[in-house]
Amino acid sequence: MSDIWNEMLEAARRVQGPREISERVYAGGVAAAIESASGRIYTGVCVDTSCTLGICAERNAIFNMITNGEGEIRRVLALMPDGTTAAPCGACRELMAQLMPGRYQGVEVMVDYAEGKVMTLGELTPEWWL
Repeated sequence: MSDIWNEMLEAARRVQGPREISERVYAGGVAAAIESASGRIYTGVCVDTSCTLGICAERNAIFNMITNGEGEIRRVLALMPDGTTAAPCGACRELMAQLMPGRYQGVEVMVDYAEGKVMTLGELTPEWWL
């Protein structure tokens, strides 16, 4: 497995830390690391709220990347509360596809770190917006 996945996993672990922000806001159960086209790693955590105005860790990391002037993703890793990795949810996949129409298919997604299983966003999200 490529060293970049190890770097991304460690970056996600550094920011993950389940915590109650208030009686209505909980953060950090899931953490994500995004590698941009420049090779920089951006992180984010999920923020869950009582009124559904929260955000997934992957989208938080993507918005961090956008805030820092970038707009193209190479790789995505989502770290679950139990320490495993998983594919992004449909909303996160949709954002990535809209961010990179015509190019999103090649984004690599760590589906199972323990098994070294990587899929492309195109495999996970075929025939987007037919």
